[in-house]
Formats: sequence, structure tokens, C-alpha cells
Amino acid sequence: MQIRDCMSGSVVTIAPEESAALAARLLTRHNLGVLPVCGYDGTLRGIVTDRDIITRCIAVDQDPSRVPVEDIMSRDLETVDPSDNPHSAAAKMAANQVRRLPVVESGKVVGMISLGDLARNRKLDMEAASALSEISANVKSRKR
Repeated sequence: MQIRDCMSGSVVTIAPEESAALAARLLTRHNLGVLPVCGYDGTLRGIVTDRDIITRCIAVDQDPSRVPVEDIMSRDLETVDPSDNPHSAAAKMAANQVRRLPVVESGKVVGMISLGDLARNRKLDMEAASALSEISANVKSRKR
């Protein structure tokens, strides 16, 4: 089995120069946790989450309608290839404390893989549960 067999192939993206306000609307409208930030050629430049909008824009008194996504996006990303093994995706998620990874082929986003995608596959549900457990344990220890 490969990532392409369990990833979500329909991806909503945003351009780096678009506003944080538009990113927030897209996240809400499509019920997403993350938006890949892509250039017009489809290459991945970063990702933006609702948490990025809150912590890097709203909390520092910036106007989300005037802040470009490129100013608040995360740039240091882990990605997976569609031909990668889903077990390696679960391990990357756990190691990097993330619940989703962009699926990138030749520099372009072709999908997203989430813990939920892994959990829906019977062969992978234990890896997804293990990754979620590691993420949750580290979140709890950081709050203390």
C-alpha cells in the first residue's frame, strides 16, 4: 500500500499573497485544519493553519484582511510522496507533532494525508492510534 491509496486527492490551496482573512474563510468553509500555500505553478511554499492565524496575526493585533498568508505561514515542512509507505507518514506525523502532511510529487501538492485517513484503513489504524497517542502525550507535557 502507498500514500496515494489513502490520501485525500482534492486539496484546497491558497496563494502566498492572499490575506489571512481569506485563509480563515477557506478553512471554515471547507472544514479544514490546514491550507497548503502554493505558488501559481502549484509548488508548495508553506502551510497555514487556524492556529497560525490566531497566534501570528490576531494575537499580535494585526488585521487579518491586511496580512498576507506568506507572513504567517509555516515554511519548514515535512512532506510525503504519493509512493511512500503510509507507515512512514504516521511516523513523521508522530515525530513532528502534526496530524496532517502535504503529499508532494515533483514539488507540487497532489494531496493531503491525515491521521484520519490512516485510521480509516484497517491495516493502518494501529499506526494512526500510536501517532495520535504520541502527539497527545507531547501536547499535554508542553501545557504543564
